[in-house]
Amino acid sequence: MTGVATRILIADDQENIRSGFRLVLDSQPDMHVVAEAADGASALEQARLLRPDVVIADIRMPRLDGLELTRALAGPDVPDPLRVVVVTTFDLDEYVHTALAYGACGFLLKRAGPTLLVEAVRAAVAGDTLISPSVTVRLLRHVSERRRTRTASPVEPLTEREVEVARLVAAGKTNAEIGADLFISAGTTKTHVANIQRKLGVRNRVGIAAWVWASGETIP
Repeated sequence: MTGVATRILIADDQENIRSGFRLVLDSQPDMHVVAEAADGASALEQARLLRPDVVIADIRMPRLDGLELTRALAGPDVPDPLRVVVVTTFDLDEYVHTALAYGACGFLLKRAGPTLLVEAVRAAVAGDTLISPSVTVRLLRHVSERRRTRTASPVEPLTEREVEVARLVAAGKTNAEIGADLFISAGTTKTHVANIQRKLGVRNRVGIAAWVWASGETIP
């Protein structure tokens, strides 16, 4: 970050959820919640007026749902799109695919916890995409079943340990869970993930999972 806090708009029809998200995000030194909205129409109006860096959008909201809000703010026909992270209680494939098609740069389940929420905002600002690990597995399975993906060879060969880490990423595990499985620290896991992304030429964990699925590696 350059010292300027990321400006965030939270859209959710439940006041306790908005308050919880605000508490988490405002506690970060590089983030600031500039507005809240209890329905999609209000969120759309405020987002266009304030131009926040990131919009956190629930799906099921009155007046305008989060998916239509996402399309209005980040869709393919929007000339100056905003970054939208969709956060929902409902773990439905239909929601995931629609949100991503409408331009969302993140999809989280509310039960994913505060750490992933913060990571999703930072990923969005960086132009990356973060998807809840439990959703990633199904998303990539869906993609692999619908089309054959030709995989490019890695820029550098992956080490045996990196292949192990990549398989666990594709299984939807977090860095902490991967570290526990392989008896290494979460920090070491993070380094492995970064090296894998560089070698594969992908920008995020979804890219790693896509490579694993398409290359036929065994998923734990």
